Amino acid sequence: MKLVLFDCDGTLVDSAGLIHETMRRTFLHFGKPEPTVEHTKAIIGLTLDIAIARMQGKEHAGDEDMEMMAYYKPLFTVVRKDLDFREPLYDGIRELIDGIGPREDLLIGAVTGKSRRGLDLILETHDFRPYFIVCRTADDCPSKPHPAMVTECCDETGMVAADTLVIGDAIYDMQMAKAAGAKAVGVSWGYASVDELWAAGADAVVNHPSELLAHIG
Repeated sequence: MKLVLFDCDGTLVDSAGLIHETMRRTFLHFGKPEPTVEHTKAIIGLTLDIAIARMQGKEHAGDEDMEMMAYYKPLFTVVRKDLDFREPLYDGIRELIDGIGPREDLLIGAVTGKSRRGLDLILETHDFRPYFIVCRTADDCPSKPHPAMVTECCDETGMVAADTLVIGDAIYDMQMAKAAGAKAVGVSWGYASVDELWAAGADAVVNHPSELLAHIG
């Protein structure tokens, strides 16, 4: 039995456009310089308060960052509706999840910097809810790369980290997996470069979802 934990943004779905537009509007509302797309992509995977702070060169979130986060959250839903963003699945993800989801030798879960509401929307939109039996979000745990998301999923399912695979596109995913004692597999189609994933401790990096089967088993 294995536990397979997927990151969401940049791994299952392409959310960069939606996240950046919401972040851009938030920064402008607070009189901040408009961030670039590359700047936004670099913080995807972190919890929102830490992401906003890091985009301004700060290590920890302060009061204004918390105010910006409070403004961002309802705006995200507005932008998603107004611009008809649907956070599409990456090519090959549908086939992968539909293939491994029903397997009795695997437990599938999600570990993400999204809110619980945001993750639920993704799982429901793409009909993945029946497959994902355990999830940890920004509402539940400290920001990646803290290992809590992984260790809590292990505790809930009765699995050990040595039998757990974390799949993600960000350096924070790789660092989180290694901190928890799990195997870290990076995906090249997300927001970090392949070199960054290797440098962050990836045990492997794949270029297409079908290649994950070799690591999942």
